[in-house]
Amino acid sequence: MLDKRMLGVARGVARYLAWALGFGWLVSLGTVFQAKYLALAIDGVFLAGKDLAQLWPWLKLALLFMIVRALGQWLSSVWAVRAAVQVKDSLRSRLLGRLVSLGPLYVRGEKEGELLNLLTAGVDALEEYFARYLPQLALAAIVPLTLLLFIFPVDYVSGIIVLVTVPLIPLFMILIGKMADHKAKQQWQTLSRMSGHFLDVLKGLATLKLFGRSRDQSRVIARISDEFRVETLAVLRVAFLSALVLEFLATISTALVAVSLGLRLVENRLSFVDAFFLLQIIPEVYLPLRQLGSSFHTAMSGVNAAEKIFALLADGSVSPKLQADGKGREEPPFVLDSIEVEFRQVTFAYAGESSGSQGGPGPLALDRVSFSLCSGQKTALVGPSGAGKSSVVNLLLKYAEPADGEILINGRPLAGLTRDEWYRHVAVVAQHPSLFSASVRANIALGDRASGEEEIRRAARLAGAEEFIARLPQGYETVVGEGGVRLSGGQAQRIALARAFLKNAPLLILDEPTAGLDVFAEEQIEEALAQLCRGRTVLVIAHRLSTVEGADRILVLDRGKIVEAGRHQELYARQALYYRLIREARGGI
Repeated sequence: MLDKRMLGVARGVARYLAWALGFGWLVSLGTVFQAKYLALAIDGVFLAGKDLAQLWPWLKLALLFMIVRALGQWLSSVWAVRAAVQVKDSLRSRLLGRLVSLGPLYVRGEKEGELLNLLTAGVDALEEYFARYLPQLALAAIVPLTLLLFIFPVDYVSGIIVLVTVPLIPLFMILIGKMADHKAKQQWQTLSRMSGHFLDVLKGLATLKLFGRSRDQSRVIARISDEFRVETLAVLRVAFLSALVLEFLATISTALVAVSLGLRLVENRLSFVDAFFLLQIIPEVYLPLRQLGSSFHTAMSGVNAAEKIFALLADGSVSPKLQADGKGREEPPFVLDSIEVEFRQVTFAYAGESSGSQGGPGPLALDRVSFSLCSGQKTALVGPSGAGKSSVVNLLLKYAEPADGEILINGRPLAGLTRDEWYRHVAVVAQHPSLFSASVRANIALGDRASGEEEIRRAARLAGAEEFIARLPQGYETVVGEGGVRLSGGQAQRIALARAFLKNAPLLILDEPTAGLDVFAEEQIEEALAQLCRGRTVLVIAHRLSTVEGADRILVLDRGKIVEAGRHQELYARQALYYRLIREARGGI
């Protein structure tokens, strides 16, 4: 069960693994010398008739090597665990970095529960592989050979028996392992499915309660959990079978050596010291192989998780432009006080059925779209569902790259900018703002982490959030909970607005930030938005058309194409698509 990719990761912790192997090998040497001095001491007591004073040097040496074994075993485990922890930290960081590189579109195309399971339980499962299996695999090859060097000079018959029987253990391990691999993969797939479904249920619990379906989902979770139980028991059955076979072979092999030694000891063809010495170290020959067998099945979960991890790290769904993300450029820093955006004949299609797919392109989301966002103006983007509004935002935020055409920022290609450079110039206020389980201050400070206390309070004041923050139990230090669950919709939206005020970016993207709010909260948010939009380049994604009437320019999208452009009055007077959308929004009035 050696994976080239896993071995490639192991090279980064080769020093730790070398120390683990070195101390493991020291344990085997300690076993040899401990057995030797114990054999001499026991022979001296029962056959040579020596007293304690004469035996004491041998007993002290035997005790010394017992301590050496215990210390070596502990140090070997310490270094192996260090290697595993470093590998887990490295892979978890790489996974998070990869997800950030692939962007929100990829994450939306994957099951969040499966990704969460992969980042937590999946990465943790690798510890068994690197802390136990990989060092034990090397020791299973080194220790028997080392001990055979001490066995053959004492008794070649025992050496031959060991030499013949030792290879049988890994042979049976491989045969049983092939059967276990299939079972372990099924177990991991069931665990991932259960994690994903459980997360979906938790996120949609209110909806399930509303429709009276919470008990139905409880039964679904119980069914998936039972499937996981069945798969786990199947893996355990194979593991127990493997352990039985390995223990049986090791016991039979040790018994063969013991019978051979006993017969020759009775016939005086072998000394008691040599026979007792061999009886002590023969089981140690098989011990690393037995330990390898016990860690084989637990490490298999790590290998199955690693397949998904490396598949994600090597995912090709992100375009080469995004992968490069501006590396190796020697251009001056990108700093602008005002922003003008131009979409020039931009064509875009999502891959396959979802953004996370690596299949071929699906239907065109945008078809040769051209428009401009002028500095200091408010441009609204409207259209029926699926018209391509979200695709424009995804491209503008570098979540994806155009299939054709280009996006220019003040005449400079957006594709040539790194995300860090570009995101410093963009603020987004979404319909459902993302708040994190942290203090109000920390959530606002996401807009600019270098900001001081006064700047944070000023941003909250401009967003109309200062009053309700003062009423919170710990004010700005109040932890709002994951997703802002301790705040109302209007309060969460004002935190998001404070974030945008603090960032003070020249380009502002508004994705219907007043949707779902009551009239009073909506009025407060609109007042803050009017101040926030002043002097900036603003793109409004409008779902409720009543919010776009005051826009400097309105772009109407339909089936990935801009079919109308102008101000509210002139578009309404044409009585085309915009007119129909307005009429539908007003209930046909």
